[in-house]
Amino acid sequence: MSVTLTPGEVVLVGGGPGDPELITVAGLRALQQADVILHDRLGPVSCLDELHHNPEIINVGKIPDGHHTPQERINELLIEHARAGRKVVRLKGGDPYVFGRGAEEWQACTDVGVPVRVIPGLTSAVAVPALAGVPVTHRSLVQGFTVVSGHVPPDDPRSTVDWSALARSNTTLVLLMAMKYLPQTSAQLLESGLAAETPAMIVSEGSLPAQSAVFTTLGQVAEEAAVHSFVPPAVVVIGEVASLALHG
Repeated sequence: MSVTLTPGEVVLVGGGPGDPELITVAGLRALQQADVILHDRLGPVSCLDELHHNPEIINVGKIPDGHHTPQERINELLIEHARAGRKVVRLKGGDPYVFGRGAEEWQACTDVGVPVRVIPGLTSAVAVPALAGVPVTHRSLVQGFTVVSGHVPPDDPRSTVDWSALARSNTTLVLLMAMKYLPQTSAQLLESGLAAETPAMIVSEGSLPAQSAVFTTLGQVAEEAAVHSFVPPAVVVIGEVASLALHG
């Protein structure tokens, strides 16, 4: 795709799982043209150190249980800078449309007439397991995968996930933002009939130098997370593919 930023436009850029080498060529070109860049905590923030044209850089990242910029304020900043005639890039980790609130930011801009477009990124739901040697599908093992947010526990009124259906789906389950409530989530899957010996994996700091992975089972996955003190960002994979570890 051709990447030429226009003054007054917002471009949502997916930066990939964190390693700066994994941002797309189009995403990097957008950063190199931006007048202002609003970035998250996750994603290839080190790319910003290599820019030579000195754009304004605004950290709007959210730290779990810590400082965060409200989404409404992020929307306001995008609109304010675009209306000032600036070339605006919103740099997000992974892909903007996979639990990245990219659609909310798109709607906020278009609702007030600010032009916006998206440059997709490599989602950690697929990239991080692959970097740990686990494919999310394998022809002889599983014919699909399901990506689920675990940011609220299964019994929370805000949860819209049918965990019982997932337990019966015979697909690989990829859980993002799942560390805090992994004990409840794994217990719900077990209660819903998924076998305790189902292979499972946790990958922490995926794509980064500190990447580490633990291979276990559904019945032990929450305990392993606690033993290894895993904290976000981490990806959990549950299913037969988690037994492969192709380059482990």
